Amino acid sequence: MSIGTFDAVSAYGRVLSASKLPKIAEAEGNSDTAGGFGSMVEKLVGEAATNMRSAETASAKQVAGKGDLIDVVTAVGAAETALDTVVAVRDRMVNAYSEIMRMQI
Repeated sequence: MSIGTFDAVSAYGRVLSASKLPKIAEAEGNSDTAGGFGSMVEKLVGEAATNMRSAETASAKQVAGKGDLIDVVTAVGAAETALDTVVAVRDRMVNAYSEIMRMQI
């Protein structure tokens, strides 16, 4: 699966527009950008895992006949968006690392 530049930018924009990110920076109380970015990535991965678990739970309820199809579609869509965001951030990090490694000293 290839993620283009515009996909990564739009995913990053969705992450920045989330109301939870400013709270992360305030809770840490430091101006160290590396720690803020690390905690942001950690939170993204945690939320993606939570969304995937809820999608799996909703799917299992639907298969058992106790769930609603709309809930399943919504949960799967949220999990897909979270995973796409994590993958886009990862790809951008790898590209940035590659560019840094190509720099001459």
